[in-house]
Amino acid sequence: MSRYAVTGEEGRNEPGSQGRVLANKPGITDPADMDAVELDLLLRLYEEVLPEVRDDQMLSAALIMEWHRKWLGNLYRWAGQLRSVDLAKDGFPFANAAQLPKLLREFESGVLEALTPCRAMSPEQAVRAIAVVHVELVLIHPFREGNGRLARFVADVMASQAGLDHLDYSAWGEKQEKYIAAIHAGMDGNYKPMESLFRRASGV
Repeated sequence: MSRYAVTGEEGRNEPGSQGRVLANKPGITDPADMDAVELDLLLRLYEEVLPEVRDDQMLSAALIMEWHRKWLGNLYRWAGQLRSVDLAKDGFPFANAAQLPKLLREFESGVLEALTPCRAMSPEQAVRAIAVVHVELVLIHPFREGNGRLARFVADVMASQAGLDHLDYSAWGEKQEKYIAAIHAGMDGNYKPMESLFRRASGV
């Protein structure tokens, strides 16, 4: 997939990066170096946060924003904050930035409150809940960067609360077209394609 098409000031890149790396606190200019740093910080998020989440804890928009800040706060000044720019990828526009506060409130009250925690659900019910939350969070795309990876982290938190085995995303890269199609299907309230992907990832 191509990188985001971005409008507004949050599209500023790090000087010396030839437009390949977003402006960042450490001044990293090499995309490979940035990828490695972001991955390392994401692994730390898993190590520090996942064991702390109770299996009876309802997830919230504020909690997801805090996780984003914990993950990328040492790199980007806007980490943990709602994006102020509109984003599109491969011609697909995500939610308008001006609508994000309203959309997150609706996401919390209509989705997170209903589907988390999923510890009392059957494995099949939990997989569906994870699929719905994942699709809706990705469609909102609340942050300037890292939405997909954070959405997978949220899925892993939910799987842990439900007592499911570790989710295996290794095949998702090979089935990128199916993943994109599953996100698009979710726009019409059809979560079955994403549910199928998570069922394979969980072994349910």
